[in-house]
Amino acid sequence: MSQTTDNAPTLIRAVSRWQIVGLSINDVIGSGIYLLPAAAAALLGPASLWAVLLAGLAASLLVLCYAQAASYFDQAGGAYLYTREAFGDFIGFEVGWMAWLTRIASIAALANGLALAMSALWPAAAHGPAHTAVIVLGIGAVTWVNVVGVKSGAQMAVVLTLAKLADWGNLSGSTVPVRANLTEAALLLLFAYAGFENTPAAAAEYENPKRDVPFAMLTMIAVVTLTYVAIQAVALGTLPNLATSTAPLAEAAGRFAGPAAVLLLTLGAVVSILGNIGNSVLMGPRYLYALAVDGYGPALFARVHPRWHTPVAAIVVPAAIALALALSGDFVQLALLSVVARLATYIGTAASLLVLQKRYADKPGALVLPGGRLIPLLALAVSLVLLLATTTANLLAGAAAIGVGAVVYRLRRR
Repeated sequence: MSQTTDNAPTLIRAVSRWQIVGLSINDVIGSGIYLLPAAAAALLGPASLWAVLLAGLAASLLVLCYAQAASYFDQAGGAYLYTREAFGDFIGFEVGWMAWLTRIASIAALANGLALAMSALWPAAAHGPAHTAVIVLGIGAVTWVNVVGVKSGAQMAVVLTLAKLADWGNLSGSTVPVRANLTEAALLLLFAYAGFENTPAAAAEYENPKRDVPFAMLTMIAVVTLTYVAIQAVALGTLPNLATSTAPLAEAAGRFAGPAAVLLLTLGAVVSILGNIGNSVLMGPRYLYALAVDGYGPALFARVHPRWHTPVAAIVVPAAIALALALSGDFVQLALLSVVARLATYIGTAASLLVLQKRYADKPGALVLPGGRLIPLLALAVSLVLLLATTTANLLAGAAAIGVGAVVYRLRRR
């Protein structure tokens, strides 16, 4: 059923509760699953099982903040919306801007990862025309699916999520450096759980976002934490040299299934990466759409297709930028933004919840967190500690992005 305002096409609420759950899990379980076991083992050895669990509990603090904030609103924008409502237009814009940049960098990096994963089965995909073809087809396919309808994008995410969770190809791997530095390893552990922050971004297209987004996010963190802990337990029990392994999950899969595991792990990696690209192409444009509706950037990004009821320009243009970055390889510097940009959304959401909790204390049906302000304060502390653990290059890249964002903010349409 379409919704219109003054005969102008608008977004439609077409995504169900369990499709949101699929989207949420799909955005978290990705490359982190390949990096986790060796990094955790290098950090704490046999006790790394507890490190993975503790990282999940730390991520849960942030997930709870997003879940409660999401229970107050049914509009698109996620962290942009929450920080704008709590601290005003400028802070909200900067958070939304950083979230959008993260999605573009993510699509570009993942597209290259997709080609490398394919090269295990098709060596030509490692470089040249075949490499280009995989990137173009990968980004092009998921972009088209999301253009023709948010429901089709959500359905694709659910299918890929089920494939991820059912396929022991997730016991695969890529080259994993040994992490000897405590803060660096801790940062990697927590960021294996990252991606959940994108779930509320498309709230304007969910059937009942105030109820379903909190449910989806809480379900997601439980499923992801149990999955990561189980994988860590298998890796620890299978590989005596886990901490120094360059491909820990691949070795574990090989011990279970022999040479046949190579095909399974490659297909698992392809499915996982496609799922992450699909989610980034679905969620990222919703930040851009929300910003454009509020007057930032060309009005074209706020337009909704009359037939498909999706923000086509807000989907296609960022996908084209990501494609250009992926093909040129110049996305490396932009990818540096992802750490600080992601933390900006975490800090903004946790801090804004301290304001929103008081403002919407009596809002019917809203999620109520135990301890009141305690959880957002702990989540804010975790985010600030992680920010201090980032490199100088990350901080400089983040500062540059914020500076560019300030210029864009000044050009706001009246």
